[in-house]
Amino acid sequence: MSARAAAADIAGVAEKKAFLLRLDPALWTALERLAQSELRSVNGQIEFLLRDALSRRGMGPGREPDTTPPAQKASANRGRRGKVD
Repeated sequence: MSARAAAADIAGVAEKKAFLLRLDPALWTALERLAQSELRSVNGQIEFLLRDALSRRGMGPGREPDTTPPAQKASANRGRRGKVD
């Protein structure tokens, strides 16, 4: 275990994966504005958006991905339009 990982473990903070991300400058500017309006860093905003997108797809951290074939999902939802439970 690295010294950084040990310090993170002691502090109760999970070590994060660092990687390079190339973005269009206009997208970066939009992310900066959004992050500032929500009082987050750009890095925190990107992480928030990614977690939100995964959660909406039922694939957030700690969750098993939905392995139901798309055709089976479609047939399960067929006939439910306009019906209220």
